[in-house]
Amino acid sequence: MSDLGSPANPLRVAIVGSGPAGFYAAESLFANPDVTVEVDMFDRLPTPFGLVRAGVAPDHPKIKNVIRRYEKTAANEGFRFFGNVEIGTDVEAAELADRYHAVIYGYGTSADRKLGIPGEDLPGSHPATAFVAWYNAHPDFADAEFDLSCERAVVIGNGNVAADCARMLALTRGELEVTDTADHAIEALANSSIREIVVVGRRGPAQAAFTNPEVRELGEMADADVVVDPGECELDEVSREFLENEADATARKNVEIFTEFSQRRPEGKRRRIVLKFLRSPVEIQGDGKVERIVLARNELVRDESGRIRARDTGEREVLECGLVLRSIGYRGTPVPGVPFDEERGVIANEGGRIVGDDGRQVEGQYAVGWIKRGPSGVIGTNKKDSQETIDNLFEDLGAGRIPAPELAADPDAIVRLLGERKPDAVVSYSGWQAIDAAERERGEPLGRPRVKFCRIDEMLEAARAGSPVAAD
Repeated sequence: MSDLGSPANPLRVAIVGSGPAGFYAAESLFANPDVTVEVDMFDRLPTPFGLVRAGVAPDHPKIKNVIRRYEKTAANEGFRFFGNVEIGTDVEAAELADRYHAVIYGYGTSADRKLGIPGEDLPGSHPATAFVAWYNAHPDFADAEFDLSCERAVVIGNGNVAADCARMLALTRGELEVTDTADHAIEALANSSIREIVVVGRRGPAQAAFTNPEVRELGEMADADVVVDPGECELDEVSREFLENEADATARKNVEIFTEFSQRRPEGKRRRIVLKFLRSPVEIQGDGKVERIVLARNELVRDESGRIRARDTGEREVLECGLVLRSIGYRGTPVPGVPFDEERGVIANEGGRIVGDDGRQVEGQYAVGWIKRGPSGVIGTNKKDSQETIDNLFEDLGAGRIPAPELAADPDAIVRLLGERKPDAVVSYSGWQAIDAAERERGEPLGRPRVKFCRIDEMLEAARAGSPVAAD
């Protein structure tokens, strides 16, 4: 239809996932002055904002200020939110495609990558994703249990999530109680017996993926010393060459910060955060639970392609511990009916255009964010990423490559379907605002930004109390 995108025939777009990628995609759609757009956003949780709500560490409240930008997008007249709706379960991908001109998938990469070593599944060994979701009050992990009765925890990984986990394990009760950390996590973390948190990276300090602020914070804990053996900061030839010729400013600054840490004398604080480099876990041991971890000592080499990789020297180190958190990357999970690249763990796409097994574009189907490119970058990275996809969508619109299914012209088609499938259980944006208000009200007398609901039924009750639980 040549007038698709006109005021009389708006371009109707479904966005699956309400995290940063989804909201930046919606923002870019609304920003086009030449196309009239209506956006329906879906999330399997009753609450929007994805990892900004459920992934950002509670002691980093300023990072969550980006939500204000997303709220402006949600205020558009053509925006609707359908929370507590899972695509592939409550609504099939094909049913969604029948009711919209375009569908954009931006639901992230929620599955963790495994170490693939003996003992990884022992009680006490967990993916960092589960730990992060637990302390952030994600309803999927409200009943998760982490044994914090041990004296040493080991965090595998050298990225910001690993730093978040280490920091959360080292915060005092006072530091926790002014955040929106889940109540159950505050009690468990404040009463933890953990005295040492060892953060392990398979490569050297020059290749660590932390951002500079995350590294600095490890040295600014109220009641935890940061400990780096001076030997850990001695750079080999590969790392020296890397720093001179390839490393960015972040990597160079990280090495400076690690070196400064190595020169500190511990102040005798209650806990210690110990940074170890050039180690890889090869086995987790214990009688029915985690009791120790075996680490291989690595050396850095360049492979045939010139990439720096860690090679096992054969030397071993054993650390007694009772908790292991792995933070070595994430991968996406497929939605039935949507082409998926199993090797990369993302939706099969080219520049955000979803492609089938034959390599041809699936018209009207797009991807943004981590499920498009893999788990890389920070929150703001998703803006450029989403813009690329939306530019391609508008290009397809101009070229007549956007389908026009009959039901797409009817904005109530999805409302009727969800009314049959999930009566009184779909949360609108005003329903989310009621949840938000209730959480803030719970936090106010405690001097906290909010006290989060941890269970779906609590969220639905709050949404009903403040607004009808249905699509706006």
